[in-house]
Amino acid sequence: MLVNRAYKFRMYPNVEQIELINKTIGCARLVYNIMLSKKKDNSKLSKFDMIKEIPNLYNEYSFLKEVDSCSLRCAVFDLENGFNKYYKRQGGYPRYKRKGIKDSYRTNYIKNTYKGKLYENIKLDLKNKIITLPKLKEVKIRGYRNIEYINGRIINATIEHIC
Repeated sequence: MLVNRAYKFRMYPNVEQIELINKTIGCARLVYNIMLSKKKDNSKLSKFDMIKEIPNLYNEYSFLKEVDSCSLRCAVFDLENGFNKYYKRQGGYPRYKRKGIKDSYRTNYIKNTYKGKLYENIKLDLKNKIITLPKLKEVKIRGYRNIEYINGRIINATIEHIC
Protein backbone atom coordinates (compact mmCIF):
# COMPACT_ATOMS: atom_id res chain seq x y z
CA MET A 1 0.00 0.00 0.00
CA LEU A 2 1.35 3.40 -0.98
CA VAL A 3 1.50 6.06 1.70
CA ASN A 4 1.55 9.74 0.76
CA ARG A 5 3.86 11.88 2.84
CA ALA A 6 4.55 15.56 2.88
CA TYR A 7 7.99 16.90 3.67
CA LYS A 8 8.49 20.48 4.73
CA PHE A 9 11.80 22.25 4.16
CA ARG A 10 12.90 25.71 5.13
CA MET A 11 14.35 27.53 2.14
CA TYR A 12 17.04 30.19 2.22
CA PRO A 13 16.70 32.05 -1.09
CA ASN A 14 18.88 34.94 -2.14
CA VAL A 15 17.48 38.40 -2.95
CA GLU A 16 16.74 37.66 -6.63
CA GLN A 17 15.01 34.40 -5.73
CA ILE A 18 12.86 36.15 -3.10
CA GLU A 19 11.80 38.69 -5.74
CA LEU A 20 10.92 35.89 -8.18
CA ILE A 21 8.95 34.02 -5.49
CA ASN A 22 6.92 37.17 -4.78
CA LYS A 23 6.32 37.71 -8.52
CA THR A 24 5.19 34.13 -8.98
CA ILE A 25 2.81 34.32 -6.02
CA GLY A 26 1.32 37.53 -7.41
CA CYS A 27 0.98 36.14 -10.94
CA ALA A 28 -0.68 32.94 -9.70
CA ARG A 29 -3.11 35.08 -7.67
CA LEU A 30 -3.80 37.26 -10.75
CA VAL A 31 -4.52 34.26 -12.99
CA TYR A 32 -6.75 32.72 -10.30
CA ASN A 33 -8.77 35.94 -9.94
CA ILE A 34 -9.09 36.51 -13.71
CA MET A 35 -10.24 32.95 -14.28
CA LEU A 36 -12.68 33.19 -11.34
CA SER A 37 -14.31 36.25 -12.92
CA LYS A 38 -14.49 34.46 -16.30
CA LYS A 39 -15.98 31.39 -14.61
CA LYS A 40 -18.61 33.60 -12.94
CA ASP A 41 -19.56 35.00 -16.35
CA ASN A 42 -19.58 31.59 -18.09
CA SER A 43 -20.25 28.70 -15.70
CA LYS A 44 -19.68 26.08 -18.44
CA LEU A 45 -16.01 27.03 -18.77
CA SER A 46 -13.84 23.98 -18.01
CA LYS A 47 -10.35 23.95 -16.57
CA PHE A 48 -8.94 23.03 -19.96
CA ASP A 49 -10.64 26.03 -21.55
CA MET A 50 -9.17 28.25 -18.84
CA ILE A 51 -5.68 26.80 -19.37
CA LYS A 52 -6.01 27.52 -23.11
CA GLU A 53 -6.65 31.17 -22.24
CA ILE A 54 -3.38 31.60 -20.32
CA PRO A 55 -1.33 32.31 -23.52
CA ASN A 56 -3.80 35.10 -24.32
CA LEU A 57 -3.04 36.60 -20.92
CA TYR A 58 0.66 36.68 -21.84
CA ASN A 59 -0.15 39.29 -24.50
CA GLU A 60 -2.05 41.48 -22.04
CA TYR A 61 0.22 40.93 -19.03
CA SER A 62 3.77 40.46 -20.34
CA PHE A 63 5.18 39.93 -16.83
CA LEU A 64 3.49 36.51 -16.71
CA LYS A 65 6.27 35.21 -18.97
CA GLU A 66 8.83 35.78 -16.19
CA VAL A 67 7.34 33.18 -13.85
CA ASP A 68 6.92 29.40 -13.89
CA SER A 69 4.10 28.37 -16.25
CA CYS A 70 3.27 25.28 -14.16
CA SER A 71 2.36 27.54 -11.23
CA LEU A 72 -0.16 29.39 -13.42
CA ARG A 73 -1.75 26.11 -14.49
CA CYS A 74 -1.87 24.95 -10.88
CA ALA A 75 -3.77 28.13 -9.97
CA VAL A 76 -6.42 27.13 -12.52
CA PHE A 77 -6.50 23.57 -11.12
CA ASP A 78 -6.96 24.98 -7.60
CA LEU A 79 -9.86 27.10 -8.83
CA GLU A 80 -11.49 24.08 -10.46
CA ASN A 81 -11.04 22.07 -7.25
CA GLY A 82 -12.78 24.88 -5.37
CA PHE A 83 -15.73 24.76 -7.74
CA ASN A 84 -15.91 20.96 -7.54
CA LYS A 85 -16.05 21.15 -3.73
CA TYR A 86 -18.74 23.80 -3.97
CA TYR A 87 -20.86 21.66 -6.31
CA LYS A 88 -20.46 18.66 -3.96
CA ARG A 89 -21.53 20.90 -1.05
CA GLN A 90 -18.21 20.38 0.71
CA GLY A 91 -17.23 24.05 0.72
CA GLY A 92 -18.34 27.57 -0.07
CA TYR A 93 -18.27 29.40 -3.37
CA PRO A 94 -14.67 30.22 -4.40
CA ARG A 95 -13.55 33.72 -3.45
CA TYR A 96 -11.03 36.08 -4.94
CA LYS A 97 -7.53 35.69 -3.56
CA ARG A 98 -6.12 38.62 -1.58
CA LYS A 99 -2.55 39.63 -1.03
CA GLY A 100 -1.04 38.72 2.31
CA ILE A 101 -3.32 35.81 3.22
CA LYS A 102 -1.73 32.36 2.74
CA ASP A 103 0.62 33.63 0.05
CA SER A 104 1.89 30.55 -1.77
CA TYR A 105 2.10 28.89 -5.13
CA ARG A 106 2.34 25.30 -6.25
CA THR A 107 4.28 23.78 -9.12
CA ASN A 108 4.00 20.25 -10.51
CA TYR A 109 6.84 17.78 -10.86
CA ILE A 110 7.66 16.96 -14.48
CA LYS A 111 9.96 14.10 -15.46
CA ASN A 112 10.87 13.49 -19.08
CA THR A 113 13.64 12.12 -21.25
CA TYR A 114 14.91 13.96 -24.30
CA LYS A 115 17.61 12.52 -26.56
CA GLY A 116 18.54 10.02 -23.88
CA LYS A 117 18.93 12.67 -21.17
CA LEU A 118 16.69 12.75 -18.11
CA TYR A 119 14.94 16.04 -17.36
CA GLU A 120 13.35 16.83 -14.00
CA ASN A 121 12.10 20.27 -13.07
CA ILE A 122 12.26 19.64 -9.29
CA LYS A 123 15.36 18.01 -7.85
CA LEU A 124 16.15 17.42 -4.21
CA ASP A 125 19.72 16.95 -2.99
CA LEU A 126 19.64 16.30 0.75
CA LYS A 127 23.36 15.67 1.09
CA ASN A 128 24.26 19.13 -0.21
CA LYS A 129 21.01 20.62 1.18
CA ILE A 130 19.82 22.08 -2.11
CA ILE A 131 16.48 21.98 -3.90
CA THR A 132 16.23 22.88 -7.58
CA LEU A 133 12.95 24.50 -8.60
CA PRO A 134 11.75 25.83 -11.97
CA LYS A 135 12.92 29.40 -12.69
CA LEU A 136 14.40 29.68 -9.16
CA LYS A 137 17.27 27.29 -9.91
CA GLU A 138 19.14 26.07 -6.81
CA VAL A 139 17.92 27.17 -3.39
CA LYS A 140 19.53 26.29 -0.07
CA ILE A 141 17.38 24.33 2.34
CA ARG A 142 17.56 23.08 5.86
CA GLY A 143 17.01 19.33 6.07
CA TYR A 144 13.95 17.62 7.41
CA ARG A 145 14.96 15.67 10.52
CA ASN A 146 18.45 15.30 9.02
CA ILE A 147 17.46 12.42 6.75
CA GLU A 148 19.76 11.20 3.99
CA TYR A 149 17.13 10.52 1.31
CA ILE A 150 13.40 10.49 0.70
CA ASN A 151 11.85 7.13 0.01
CA GLY A 152 9.26 7.91 -2.65
CA ARG A 153 8.64 10.34 -5.46
CA ILE A 154 7.97 14.05 -5.71
CA ILE A 155 4.49 14.99 -6.94
CA ASN A 156 4.54 18.77 -6.49
CA ALA A 157 6.15 21.53 -4.50
CA THR A 158 4.39 24.32 -2.64
CA ILE A 159 6.39 27.46 -1.97
CA GLU A 160 5.10 29.69 0.80
CA HIS A 161 6.12 33.22 1.57
CA ILE A 162 6.37 33.83 5.27
CA CYS A 163 7.08 37.40 6.33
